[in-house]
Amino acid sequence: MRIVYLHQYFNTPEQSGSTRSYEFARRLVERGHEVHIVTSLRDADGLARDWSLDVVEGIHVHRLPVEYNNSMGFIQRLRAFGLFAVKSARRARTLRGDLLIATSTPLTIILPAWYASVGRATPIVFEVRDAWPTVPIALGYLKNPIMKTLARWLERFAYRRAAHVIALSEGMKDDACLHGADRDQVTVIPNASDIELFDVDASNGSRWREAHSIPQDSSVVLYSGTFGAANGVGYLVELASIISKSADDVVFVLMGAGAEFEQVAARAEELGLAGDKVRVLPPVPKSEMPSVLSAATVATSVVVPNPAMEANSANKFFDALASGTPIAINHGGWQADLITRHGIGIVLDSFDLEDAAVQLTALLQDPERLLLFSRAAADLARSEFSRDDLATRFIDVAESTARMQRTLTHR
Repeated sequence: MRIVYLHQYFNTPEQSGSTRSYEFARRLVERGHEVHIVTSLRDADGLARDWSLDVVEGIHVHRLPVEYNNSMGFIQRLRAFGLFAVKSARRARTLRGDLLIATSTPLTIILPAWYASVGRATPIVFEVRDAWPTVPIALGYLKNPIMKTLARWLERFAYRRAAHVIALSEGMKDDACLHGADRDQVTVIPNASDIELFDVDASNGSRWREAHSIPQDSSVVLYSGTFGAANGVGYLVELASIISKSADDVVFVLMGAGAEFEQVAARAEELGLAGDKVRVLPPVPKSEMPSVLSAATVATSVVVPNPAMEANSANKFFDALASGTPIAINHGGWQADLITRHGIGIVLDSFDLEDAAVQLTALLQDPERLLLFSRAAADLARSEFSRDDLATRFIDVAESTARMQRTLTHR
């Protein structure tokens, strides 16, 4: 069948960021489907104005130039979301898919999917990657009563129009059901571990360290992801400041982009840690991440302390599993439960930095424990979060949703 897959921020492994849609799309092609990705070109040179079409591993990728980056303000982001929603609606409709898949964020992605389905018996599978707008409301970023009402309306609209909903965690499923989704029509498919991609020789990590002038015998604490207000990456700079007073062989590598990138870098400079104990680096393509994680002693995933953040399904967590890297997070929820139950890392105190520093230092100085965590992480990636296994579940949902719609249409 022909599948129109709407994702405003689609990435291939040659780009930084999540490649979930790419990995699922190429497997849909392998299953025999014709897949059309409708996405944006975020870093256009200013000359491009109209749609372009490329074929990537059998996937037809339709890109519209719409500038976007994580440093944009709220109004700029809304403008980017709205522009893409309006222009992608017509593109999606002209492609006349047998199935529409719309993946957030942003939540506005449901609008072009709905427009493409109007007057046609084309089902929509809506994928929820973030509990939005629950998270920005809980964190106080979305305060305007009118905007909150509109966001909740759009959320309910998405769930009413979707034939099936995919959530990335049980917490996201609960939030979706609380705001209009039918629990029987929601499937949880978390982020996945690309096991083969991250199965690299240790020499890759040694070379990466050498290229960045990091001693081979140092401990490397890695953060790789968004530097957004909800992530609270500054927590790791403060942690590095405490640890550096008692351990001079620990290097924090903070890699990514976002609204707080400069702020984090400035704080590391202010504390006298920049370039030595803390390296603040730009993001790298997904294809380079295996070498980065091979160089890491511990990988981290941090968020600001708020219960709404505990349902997150961070890609960095699953990349760490795939690479067999011990994990340290600073929040509760289902990932904290996985860490405790499977012995793959530690859960740091999000408020008591002194205690967190003691926890992390003790782990970095315990090679035997690190090895046990590493093996357990790799085992968990294979047993529960293999990309191939989760992609099969995703494809099964897509095919069964289309099949059910055909059955209803021909009655």
